[in-house]
Amino acid sequence: MNDPTPSDIGEAEALGRELSDWRAWAARLVIIGFAVLSGLAVICLTWLCEAALDVFFKLQSSRPWLVLLWTPAITAAVVWLTRRWAPGAAGSGIPQVLAAQHEDIAPEQRKRFVSLKLSVAKVLLTAGGLLAGLSTGREGPSVQVAAGVMYHARRWLPQRSHINERGLLVAGGAAGVAAAFNTPLGGVVFAIEELSRRPEDRASGLLIAAIVIAGLVAVSAFGSGTYFGRIQVDVIGWEMLLPGLAVTLACGLAGGLFSRLLNWALSPGQDRFRSFRQSRPCLFAAACGLVVAAIGLASSGHSFGSGYQSTRQMLEGQDATQGLDTGLRFLTSWLSAICGVPGGIFAPSLTMGASIGHEVASLTAEPKPVLIAIGMAAFLAAVTQAPLTAFIIVMEMVDGHAMVLSLMASAMLAAALSRLIARPLYETLARQMVNAARIAPAAEPDLSSPKMPKAPAMADASEGASGSPRQ
Repeated sequence: MNDPTPSDIGEAEALGRELSDWRAWAARLVIIGFAVLSGLAVICLTWLCEAALDVFFKLQSSRPWLVLLWTPAITAAVVWLTRRWAPGAAGSGIPQVLAAQHEDIAPEQRKRFVSLKLSVAKVLLTAGGLLAGLSTGREGPSVQVAAGVMYHARRWLPQRSHINERGLLVAGGAAGVAAAFNTPLGGVVFAIEELSRRPEDRASGLLIAAIVIAGLVAVSAFGSGTYFGRIQVDVIGWEMLLPGLAVTLACGLAGGLFSRLLNWALSPGQDRFRSFRQSRPCLFAAACGLVVAAIGLASSGHSFGSGYQSTRQMLEGQDATQGLDTGLRFLTSWLSAICGVPGGIFAPSLTMGASIGHEVASLTAEPKPVLIAIGMAAFLAAVTQAPLTAFIIVMEMVDGHAMVLSLMASAMLAAALSRLIARPLYETLARQMVNAARIAPAAEPDLSSPKMPKAPAMADASEGASGSPRQ
């Protein structure tokens, strides 16, 4: 029998130190515990948003014309509450998580963008936007909600822990995506492609485990089924090349235009439109809500809400939408994103991409589920300019593993086309928020004052979170 070598002894000693280090075990327990809490927070957001949408659609079906009062009133109220009590909760939430990681943001300033308080406010206010019938999603807000919960773990980590605050933000934000879409792999890729810019944040096995755990918590609540069901895909032949290319190009152009319009509307400007938005935010929100309500009535309700049900119906072969509905959804999603209400653009983007794929399939008589899935991946990639995240999320949501190459190619091409039209949305909005934080005082606004806190730069940048810093 061979005697142990010095290297074997060294490895054994290192393993012994690792197993006996209570700080390492305490850090693991804290991270795992807060990963579970992050998943539960996203579950609460999901349930509350679904309940809010259910209330709205019951109102809309029983008294359709009442939405002309209901939608603008609720929209203005949500914007007032957001600006009054939680300006950092406005918009999508992804830009806030990116801004919180920026090297120019001091640790004490991060509470402007992520905190338990903002997570609670985000849950309630995002549901408020859907209660108004706005075309927003809950997936972007899930990123900020989960990041705020995970960021709180820093208070419980032992001193000299190797887990830093940036790592917690990356893990929390990605855990939000994993739990919201029921796609753990999509959450990991989102962390790598979108949230993290440092290799050390990407390489932590413990933080990746936290992302997966949050996704598993969502699976335990919603089941192991895919987000949009399962599509049946036969062998994809060359006859799908031209229809697939048409969908990809259309989604790349439309998604790039959508991103460009968001960048324009959410950036500071002196023209009448943006001056009105910045100087009279609640009145502007009410005006946006009124237009959304009018369009919703004109589209027989198809443009209200996040669009989840419409997307699922299209994938199941039901002709739930018409060609004009795609353009109306585009307009209502844009208005909903710029009005200042907390809410994301993931779900509306998926619906718009699905609608484009559905229309091309109707014209070409090609299999609709295939082109719909391609449209979803392409439009989401064009808006976010994150093609890897887009195609993997769509692949997991529709169980489209047989389409992996088609989804990847369409997402890559659409994102490349979008870059010719618009700057990266979330990154641009995050940069605006960082610049606003440099100017604004580090202290929280005085909530005891009866007047609105005077921090227009910060409020506007936060609204950009609707566009949030780069999702």
